[in-house]
Amino acid sequence: MFSTETPKISPFLTFDRQQWAALRKSVPLTLTEKDLKPLLSFNEDLSLDEVRAIYLPLVRLINYYIDENIKRQQVLHKFLDVEAPKVPYIISIAGSVSVGKSTSARILQALLSSWPEERKVSLITTDGFLYPLSVLEEKNILNRKGFPESYDIHRLIQFVSDIKSGKRHVKAPIYSHLTYDIIPDQFNEVDQPDIVILEGLNVLQSGMNYPASPHNVFLSDFVDFSVYVDAEEELLLKWYINRFLKFRRSAFTDPNSYFHHYSKLSEQQAIETATKIWNEINGLNLRQNILPSRDRANLILVKGDDHAIQTIKLRK
Repeated sequence: MFSTETPKISPFLTFDRQQWAALRKSVPLTLTEKDLKPLLSFNEDLSLDEVRAIYLPLVRLINYYIDENIKRQQVLHKFLDVEAPKVPYIISIAGSVSVGKSTSARILQALLSSWPEERKVSLITTDGFLYPLSVLEEKNILNRKGFPESYDIHRLIQFVSDIKSGKRHVKAPIYSHLTYDIIPDQFNEVDQPDIVILEGLNVLQSGMNYPASPHNVFLSDFVDFSVYVDAEEELLLKWYINRFLKFRRSAFTDPNSYFHHYSKLSEQQAIETATKIWNEINGLNLRQNILPSRDRANLILVKGDDHAIQTIKLRK
């Protein structure tokens, strides 16, 4: 049913698209094209076939893991003779800028919310735990936004710890892509959901990524299942440029946009600017901090040219 990627020993089982799709078994598809469209990111055009082939087998697997997790909790609470608190199952989704993490997270949220039974699923992005622009400017690291040092990692870990402890009404800051900043005094509230999906560049990173802000507990210590969305860097650059060009014609035209000045660029200037940003910031962050965390994931989804997932690697 599966094969290892190379003759050497690997911690992963590797599936091609057809092999993985067969693991859907008889799981029904509950999403429609109308449901799918608002879940897609600005530069993606995935079909329901992608949901059937990739996400339904994945959700089937995750539900098996959730069932086993619930059983283990019940055993512990029976042993301790205490009433079981509600502890959410945490799924993390990592990957590069422009790879489509947000789309994967929203699709998983939609499917997990209604299958096999109705569940409360919260989706939080780690963007909300970036330092505000004023702090980044004060620290002189605005050009390092997205790098480990640009996050309030202690606040993020405390947030996830509170969720995993069963605490109620836990608040996460909200990030605005329009203003490129944290929205003051606005929060997403997480109130004892069944599942939390945590999406971001840094969800698989360890203390080695934060030498200036040492901590002994990592986000991964609280995560039950982790996914890394992967693609070759040349594809990521192409998708980033395409997204930049689309934003130039839409979101960047808003006078309130932090990037409004980019809307005045010619197409060639926009391509050159996007390429420069990638080479100096996003690509550098990918190679230094994000990609090295890939093999810590439980599952790796490898995309091809059209954003469709071609290879799936599942940790043994």
